[in-house]
Amino acid sequence: MASLEERLDAVERAIRMPSFRENKGLGNEVGYYVFDYPANQELIVRERIQYMKAKNSKGTDGFELVVFDLYDIIIDLLEEEGFMETCFQFEKKNGMERIVNSVGNLLKITDDESFIARYIQKHTPKDAVVFLTGVGKCYPILRSHKVLNNLHQVIDRVPFVMFFPGKYDGQELILFGEIKDNNYYRAFRLGD
Repeated sequence: MASLEERLDAVERAIRMPSFRENKGLGNEVGYYVFDYPANQELIVRERIQYMKAKNSKGTDGFELVVFDLYDIIIDLLEEEGFMETCFQFEKKNGMERIVNSVGNLLKITDDESFIARYIQKHTPKDAVVFLTGVGKCYPILRSHKVLNNLHQVIDRVPFVMFFPGKYDGQELILFGEIKDNNYYRAFRLGD
């Protein structure tokens, strides 16, 4: 089995290949990929993503590497709408489950008009490779299967790599190695 560093090296090589950026996934649909890793290796993965982004910024790769931290997108929206303090008070009064539902409704997580999917669509240039990060930080407000399902509906022109702190066996996502999404995915496992 390859080490985490070797797998990250494989990701870096893969995104530079023109065939990867032609964006043909399973059944010729949009190329969605999952890079799973042990949650306790989060800081190593974050550091490597920053390194790849900085290296790509030189403009010699023929594409732009765009990194979206899902947690940051959620926090930015809540702050922009002036809801952060309201969320804190609402959670204290009503509990975590109610705040998860309320924020989910605000983000339209289960709708075709998902705020996150539309945000990513709006901020993704034509020649790009997209990295999705922050999956673990968003739990339980945002579940990875909802993000993937919504993105499939609105973006089909660039490949996506979701960095997932847990396990992905090619069909099932298990966050932190313990929390199952109970959904089937048609995404490639990247980095092997």
